[in-house]
Amino acid sequence: MAVQEISNYSFKDIFSLSVVDFEKACIVNTPEQVNAYSIYWIKEGEGSYSIDFKNYSFNGNVLFFLSPGQIFSVDAEKIKEAYKLTFVRDFYCIQTHDKEVACNGVLFNNVYETPFVKPCKNDTKKLNFILESLIEEFQNEETAQYDMLQSYLKQFIVHSVRIKKEHYPIKNDVETKLFKDFSLLVEQNYKIMHSVTNYAERLGISPKSLTKHFQKAGAETPSDFIKNRIILEAKRKLIYSDDSVKHIGYDLGFNDSAYFTRFFTKATSKSPLQFKKEY
Repeated sequence: MAVQEISNYSFKDIFSLSVVDFEKACIVNTPEQVNAYSIYWIKEGEGSYSIDFKNYSFNGNVLFFLSPGQIFSVDAEKIKEAYKLTFVRDFYCIQTHDKEVACNGVLFNNVYETPFVKPCKNDTKKLNFILESLIEEFQNEETAQYDMLQSYLKQFIVHSVRIKKEHYPIKNDVETKLFKDFSLLVEQNYKIMHSVTNYAERLGISPKSLTKHFQKAGAETPSDFIKNRIILEAKRKLIYSDDSVKHIGYDLGFNDSAYFTRFFTKATSKSPLQFKKEY
């Protein structure tokens, strides 16, 4: 790796900005679990990242958004210029924000959609201005620095949401709203609720009607959706915890560890221990 310059700016371990300028960089690392909200802006480069066991290739100007708990690794990358913004929940998400720009909005905590956006030339100018203002504020320990840094971070996130909404239109039809409501319910309850019927009841709709709406939206079945979220969390825990298979199964709502093992094996074609060993 030929690194020209690396600059790091930090505010009380709750918000940081890293500026990395590479001449040529080809990096392959082992998967790691993200422990804070992170925004990767690959301003110029190409490569392939793995996020929650899915591969995403990129080329050129792209923004990635990662949430705590997600599994991230670099399969390959060749980068000339990149930035990384990292912040903890209390620094930004504890505030009452518009639901689209909060940590449960359209950028973060969304394991169901593509986790990146591609800014255009005009977008890049605006994001550049915000980043330059951030760097200046990091170096300027004046009154209300916390508030200024938080304000610039919010501007960066708000503009990123606008980019996503412009280039990746968010539908507002019945199916899309139902899917989002269902996915939020699953995210909140997948460890204790595994039945489509339970979720359908919460949404005031029959399981059959829920499935039809999913089919109309071109989404996977509600049953597969729930199963895939459980499997994703099981994979995360198998790799990044020392918990036994029995304990992981219990934490995910399985009282019978043998049933959990069969459930996992059927979904992945590997037993939990085989999966853990491979990683």
